[in-house]
Amino acid sequence: MTPLQVGGAIPDDPTLVSAGIQVLGLSALAAGLAALAAIVYRWYAREEIPAWLATLVGAAGVALYLNAVGLFQRAVGTGATEIFDPSTVLVNAVTLGAAVVVSPAGRAVGDRLTTSAFAIAGSRQLDTDVSRIVSSVGRVRPVELPEEPGDIDDIEGYDPVRPATKEELAGKTLLVPRHLRGEDLRERVVARIKEDYAVGYVDLELDSDGAVTRLGLGRRIAGIGTTLAPGFAAVAVQADPGAGASAGDAVQLWRRVEPDETGADTDAEAPGVGSAERVASGELRAAGDDVATVILDEADVAGLDPEGTYRLLTLPTDPGAEREFTSLLRAADETMDVVTVQAGSALDGAALRTLEATVAAVRSSGGAIEPIPPRSRELAAGDDLYLVARPERLREIAGLASASSGDGAGQ
Repeated sequence: MTPLQVGGAIPDDPTLVSAGIQVLGLSALAAGLAALAAIVYRWYAREEIPAWLATLVGAAGVALYLNAVGLFQRAVGTGATEIFDPSTVLVNAVTLGAAVVVSPAGRAVGDRLTTSAFAIAGSRQLDTDVSRIVSSVGRVRPVELPEEPGDIDDIEGYDPVRPATKEELAGKTLLVPRHLRGEDLRERVVARIKEDYAVGYVDLELDSDGAVTRLGLGRRIAGIGTTLAPGFAAVAVQADPGAGASAGDAVQLWRRVEPDETGADTDAEAPGVGSAERVASGELRAAGDDVATVILDEADVAGLDPEGTYRLLTLPTDPGAEREFTSLLRAADETMDVVTVQAGSALDGAALRTLEATVAAVRSSGGAIEPIPPRSRELAAGDDLYLVARPERLREIAGLASASSGDGAGQ
């Protein structure tokens, strides 16, 4: 009885089935090696392994097996001349080709498994002793966030984030490239927090060593309520806007005047039967099918019929500057705030050019508003500054505008 041989050698007379089993088995080996390489590379370098490197690892493993095991056993057992048999060469070539093809798939699977494990466990839990050695001598550095949720502040002027978000962030350690310093490091950490934890605004301060000294979070406000000026309201009406109408267009609401239901004669000055009258003028904010959302004066909203149907007339006018400004501000990292200059503060008597922020307007103590003032304008006590800047910059300017800052400077 011939014992069953379990090995990787190609049979003396390879059949289609045995050759297929070898190709499939070694292809699986190549995919496994590529996945293992992707896992180790992601754990060590915190980056995705290059495709060429994963393919090289998978194909090299198969080639090593064929040379060190399969071809060696064949050379020793039946003679080296059969190594160059056309069928053997063909099977080996197909096996190597399959290894090259499946290695990228193994790379993708391995990297996905590793990143999923990172996301579930968190960077701090995966920051083992070996990873700490890599961080100290390698390509990454740790940035530790505040330990307690109470140490994470809310940004003034923004909606607070959910308490669960603060609890999730507290105590986390983010790994960033080691070469980053100063503003580049701050921007990278801010981007990581925004992307990984779905935070709208981040106010982050770092010291010279890269340690976090302050962390504030804010939620991006949704909806159109915050974009409405005082005295205006948003209302949805049954209407049929023009095909080219879009948000920001100036529109008029018109309705058809029907005859009096009682059959009484209409007044001589009243619109005729079947005529149309203008109800209100406003701004189109959104439209879908036969429903449109328009911004109207509060007094005009009270006169609308909830059951009525209106026609929208689009006017040939450009969208207001305030509308464009609001849209840009909502999409930017900057926000707008009002800071009052107090008597004796560091800003009392200073010029606007000393402020590292955009000054949209200044309201003097007498009530006069000066839009886009010159940078040479001197500030006085009681001036209200309408500033556009990042939250951390606004906080610094608010500190300079307080009377305590001037007292401290004088001492």
